[in-house]
Amino acid sequence: MDLFDKRAADDAVNEAPLAERMRPRTIAEYVGQEQLLGEGKLLRRLIESDQLTSLIFWGPPGSGKTTLARIIAGATSSHFIFFSAILSGIKEIREIVKEAEEVRKFRGKRTILFVDEIHRFNKSQQDAFLPYVERGVFTIIGATTENPSFEVIAPLLSRCKVLVLNTLGDDDLKKIIVNALTDRERGLGNLELTLNDEALDYIAEQAGGDGRIALNTLETAARLAEKGMITIEAAREAVQKKPLLYDKGGEEHYNVISAFIKSMRGSDPDAAVYWLARLIEAGEDPLFILRRMVILASEDIGNADPRALQVAVAALQGFQMVGMPEGRIILSQAVTYLATAPKSNASYLAIDEALAEVRKSGAQPVPMHIRNAPTKLMKDLGYHAGYRYAHDHPEGYVEQEYLPERLKGRTYYRPAGYGYEKAIKERMEWLKGKKREE
Repeated sequence: MDLFDKRAADDAVNEAPLAERMRPRTIAEYVGQEQLLGEGKLLRRLIESDQLTSLIFWGPPGSGKTTLARIIAGATSSHFIFFSAILSGIKEIREIVKEAEEVRKFRGKRTILFVDEIHRFNKSQQDAFLPYVERGVFTIIGATTENPSFEVIAPLLSRCKVLVLNTLGDDDLKKIIVNALTDRERGLGNLELTLNDEALDYIAEQAGGDGRIALNTLETAARLAEKGMITIEAAREAVQKKPLLYDKGGEEHYNVISAFIKSMRGSDPDAAVYWLARLIEAGEDPLFILRRMVILASEDIGNADPRALQVAVAALQGFQMVGMPEGRIILSQAVTYLATAPKSNASYLAIDEALAEVRKSGAQPVPMHIRNAPTKLMKDLGYHAGYRYAHDHPEGYVEQEYLPERLKGRTYYRPAGYGYEKAIKERMEWLKGKKREE
């Protein structure tokens, strides 16, 4: 590299975003993921013993997947190739294979192929990696924000070790921020800025476990600094509104919805409202949320509080009338009602048991006495004969069999002994007593 090329390269580094300039180069510089890189942990042992195998890094954005792959390549003296699932296809794989074979032949180095967002490749594209991984042409390190169980084909998954990267904790983020603020070679050290504790805490908290967001925020806040001080006001201005981690078609969508439903089922209104806020802020369709609430009102509350279904349906209709932002109030009222209502899944279990019976025993004949008899022929055949009209008897009840003969005495609905179902249970027990009397 001549002097001109070196200057051009230095200029490119200096003009790169802070997050790129501060990308760790060694394990010693890497912050976080102690469960993988701590003393004696799996990945550290694989690197130090130079016994690297193909890997899948599964973790949220900004947790350090790409950086870790580059560090591994450097620590094991491997040739590193970055491969983007968004920008590349099968054609490029042939070129990579040729490059990897030449690097091994002429330089005696193995190749690490880093496949960013591997979940974006379809089945045939993922299949294309298999023969080269098996032959050892390259070691593959895939990175994904989605659950590899669903997004990576089984043959490739079986040849890789899946390592889970966690969101960075606030202490990790603070360390990253302080390092960038004081580093004179690649960071902001030459600006000699001061960051007060309140601003540091705020930037770390608002980063949501994402190191890249933390550094991007710090870089913006540095431009807003006055008299060499990054204040909480500058930090707030730099943050503005950050997007929440939430992919409507991905795993996080199901994680948050699951937390929302389970919080209501578990009678925790505070948690339920929090997860509702997460759904709203992430842009989830409110009608989807409301449909889930209508289901929960029957599935998890049922007749323990029959008003729950009315509240959920009313919330759905009310929201359709007013929309957002006022609709958030309707959502919150319904969510807190459902969360605090007594719970019973007796109705849910009843229909599932009855369906299982129908599938098992088939179409059992309707008892003759409760069949309709609109024609003379049907009356002559005994349809409706012996039917006893409940309202002709005291309390509007008369002992009579309504199930098919083969299923006499079966019980599907078993009300809980609390909420409104306590009253239902007491009435059912009273009715059983009436049967015994007759």
